[in-house]
Amino acid sequence: MTDTAVPAPALAPIPVPEVEPGTAGPPCAYARLRVEQPVAEARLPNGETAWLLSRYEDARAAFADPRLVRPLLSAWPPAEGDDAPPPCLPTFLEMTGEHHERVRRAVLPLFGRGRLEFMRPRIRAIAQELIDAMTAAAPDRTADLVAAYVEPLPLRVLCETIGLPHQDRDRYLPHTLTLLSAAGLSTDEILAALYALQDYASELITRKEAEADGEEDHIRLLLAESRRPGAGLTRDDVVSFIVTMLMAGYKTNMQHTGNALLTLLTHPDQLHRLREHPAGIPTAVDELLRHVPLMNAINILVAEEDLTLHGQRIRAGDAVVPVPASANRDPEAFTDPDRLDLTRTPNPHLAFGHGPHACTGAHLTRMQLAVVIQVLLEELPGVELAEPAESLPWDETTPLRAPARLPVRW
Repeated sequence: MTDTAVPAPALAPIPVPEVEPGTAGPPCAYARLRVEQPVAEARLPNGETAWLLSRYEDARAAFADPRLVRPLLSAWPPAEGDDAPPPCLPTFLEMTGEHHERVRRAVLPLFGRGRLEFMRPRIRAIAQELIDAMTAAAPDRTADLVAAYVEPLPLRVLCETIGLPHQDRDRYLPHTLTLLSAAGLSTDEILAALYALQDYASELITRKEAEADGEEDHIRLLLAESRRPGAGLTRDDVVSFIVTMLMAGYKTNMQHTGNALLTLLTHPDQLHRLREHPAGIPTAVDELLRHVPLMNAINILVAEEDLTLHGQRIRAGDAVVPVPASANRDPEAFTDPDRLDLTRTPNPHLAFGHGPHACTGAHLTRMQLAVVIQVLLEELPGVELAEPAESLPWDETTPLRAPARLPVRW
């Protein structure tokens, strides 16, 4: 991040820009902020203030700036004195410094392109199974893609990739969904959900440790690494890995998949070209990741020292929020950024963040979305929306907005 010396005049905190109802975002207000107030003090839903970074270069730099660190979800905003609760284990998203480097070195190889190729045929088989079940149950050739396809697939992929029992979903999903709406919750509610997920993860590890002949999965591989003499990984780190995957690998993928499919269905010309030239699906996936926000303003960082950006003084302890949804629509970084272009390349979007905390599961997310699109277009080449897009109901319970239903016909 580039410092400047001249302080800007103080302005009153603005509300965090809101997504227009019935859309995934990004909020239109960010276009003005990028021009007029690229570093804007905003009032978050929990009453705290934070500096919003709306421009691409600023957001990208913030993610990699060692002066800006991710606070513990269980300990931010900080409580005063004796009221401060004991912090939970840090998730992978919140680890810092040498601890984060050790864990990342152990986890990152499990999510590399080559290593994850074993999941491609399995993801395809799951997608095929869901499409077959949907069409078999729809003699009138209409169905809700969200309920039949979008919602079940990401969880099954996550479970099979890392070794999470799908049959336990009623135990861990409620707590996961609670944390994703954390902006409207009290600290006690957030802590209760985090502790519940940690307890579940620890119990799952104990079960896997007792099953000597269990199938190899990511959790077992990390447990084996934690037992190796001199390993940089601990059992608590494996607990944190499970909690992180639950928080980052399910709902986010589900919401974005629904939005991506809606985007394709509302751009029939581009959808037709993609159907005719399926080799372009990987490029289209990155454009969908850029165009459809994975998040709007939920990346909280905390300044560890004073710094100045665009003339605005940011004090140590201040919260800083780079906004990928705005950065990915910055005309300084992308030509005609509000236009969907499924052939756009290069496409250096920030959907997965940047720097040491860039999303570990980026390859898996890309692979999953590519397979979802390819199987849908192969099996239902004539698929189209069965209702006007503007009449669809939306799930707006978290910052990850998505259509609650996606009625289609084929």
